[in-house]
Amino acid sequence: MSGRSDIGCLRENNEDAFGYWEPEEDQEFARKGRLAIVADGMGGYEGGQEASHLAVDTIISLYRERNGGNPQATLNEAIQTAHERVREYGFAHPNLRGMGTTCTALALVGHTLHFVHVGDTRLYLVRSGRITQLTRDHSYVGRLVESGVISREEAEKHPQRNILTAALGTSADLIMDAPGRPEPLEAKDVLVICSDGLWGQVHDGEILKTVEDNDPEAASQELINLARERGGPDNITVQILRLN
Repeated sequence: MSGRSDIGCLRENNEDAFGYWEPEEDQEFARKGRLAIVADGMGGYEGGQEASHLAVDTIISLYRERNGGNPQATLNEAIQTAHERVREYGFAHPNLRGMGTTCTALALVGHTLHFVHVGDTRLYLVRSGRITQLTRDHSYVGRLVESGVISREEAEKHPQRNILTAALGTSADLIMDAPGRPEPLEAKDVLVICSDGLWGQVHDGEILKTVEDNDPEAASQELINLARERGGPDNITVQILRLN
């Protein structure tokens, strides 16, 4: 497992946040597994930073507290709680009004994947030489791709690709995605969570090759280097988990 975040080449601060947690006690680990999160904040210098860290801290805290009987239900509850806390923080600090964050969180319990997702932070599954995006982008351009108006290739260069249609804390109702059933995983599967600072500069095929050719630690550094070489216009965050 590896997690890294980089400020990029143009930003003055890092509004991304990531978190990882696993229980130390074996029985609890069997119930709760591993938890990994990436969040990409918005709302200006302080607001985005506060929102992303608040989301990560809230989800880890709530997931840790629950008994682990239903990982998916716990993730759903945790992201809803994070949404409400970001909104409350924004109301309590008028100078941060409009703050929000994307968020993708996964729980890896045994060989089973559970996840929740809001915004355009992506979760990929790498398996047997193929890479699959398990989340869908909650964005204006994401809708155009889903409806067949433009291709994925056209979306990469679309001038409005950064306009989100869902985020934590930005509106009263939370729009989120979660799988209807747990995703079964296989030995040697690799999971990649990353902010748009990475996938906006590095193509899916390049992520696939980098993850297959390297261990998670080296792969995460190489992917960040690649995004920086291409201008690094945004913060860059990635977590990589490989199943043994």
